[in-house]
Amino acid sequence: MSGPAAPFAFEMIRRAPSQRLAGLITGMTGYRETAPGRFFQREAAGLVVPLIISFGTPLLIALGRDPDADDRQPSFAAGLYAGPVHIESDGGAECVQVDFTPLGAYRFFGGAIVDLTARMVDIADVLGREGRELRDRLGAISRWQDRFDLVEDFVAGRASHWPSPEIAFAYRRLARSTGGARITALAREIGWSRKHLVDRFRAEIGLAPKPVARMMRFHEACRLARTETASGWAFIAAESGYSDQAHLVREFADLAGETPTAWARRLTLIDSRLTRPLDALDA
Repeated sequence: MSGPAAPFAFEMIRRAPSQRLAGLITGMTGYRETAPGRFFQREAAGLVVPLIISFGTPLLIALGRDPDADDRQPSFAAGLYAGPVHIESDGGAECVQVDFTPLGAYRFFGGAIVDLTARMVDIADVLGREGRELRDRLGAISRWQDRFDLVEDFVAGRASHWPSPEIAFAYRRLARSTGGARITALAREIGWSRKHLVDRFRAEIGLAPKPVARMMRFHEACRLARTETASGWAFIAAESGYSDQAHLVREFADLAGETPTAWARRLTLIDSRLTRPLDALDA
C-alpha cells in the first residue's frame, strides 16, 4: 500500500465501561474523519470482539490482506481473528465502536459468536431488526455522549447469555497466565477431557484455547514494549514466554503483519510511550 499511514484529520472520543458494563466491554469509541483522502491502517490481532455502527462512508476492511472494492463494510460485528486487519478509508468515515471482551461477547451475542469468528457480519444479520433500528437511532443523534448512552442501554439490555462457569474459569486462568497455562492441566482441573474443553471453549469464545493463548502472549509482548522497563526485544521475548527472539519475530509477522520494529515505529505516531524504546527495540 502507498499513501498516508492513517487519517491526518479526525476526532476520536472514548468512553470507559460503566459499572453495569464492567467485564462486558473494554470500552466504546466514537470516530469521525474530517478531511478527504485515501488512508490505510493496519491493526494487529485483537482480543476484543468489535461491534461497529457506521454513519459515514463504509470502511474497506479485509483480514490478513489489503482490502479491495468488494470489502466494503458498513455496520457489522467481527469475531476473534488471529491475524492483522487491514483498513482503508476515504476521509468520510464516522462510527461508534463497541469492544466486547471475549466472555462479554458471548453474553451479548450468545451462540452466534461462532459465526463471527474470523468474519465480519452485517449488523442486521447478527442483531436483526433491532440492529438496524439501533443504527438509525444513533445516526439521528449528533452528540457522542448521547450516542454512548444509547449504545450502553442497548448492550446492557441484550447481555442475557452467560458463559458456562468452566469456560469462564478457563479463559480467566489463561488470561492471568498471559497464555502460559497448559490446556491439558486446565481441562484436568475443571474435570473435563481436553477435547471437551477445546470444543466448549470454541463454542463460547469463537476460537480454541491454544490460538487464544497465543494472542494473549502476543498482547503481553506488546504491553511490555510500551513500558519504561523494556530493554530490547530479546528481553520482551523472554518475559512474554517465547522460546527466543526469533520466535517473537515470527509471531509478530503472523499476528501483526510486520516486524516488531516496524510495529513499534508505526505506533509511535499514536502512542508516545513507544518513542523512547525505538533505538533499543530492534529486530
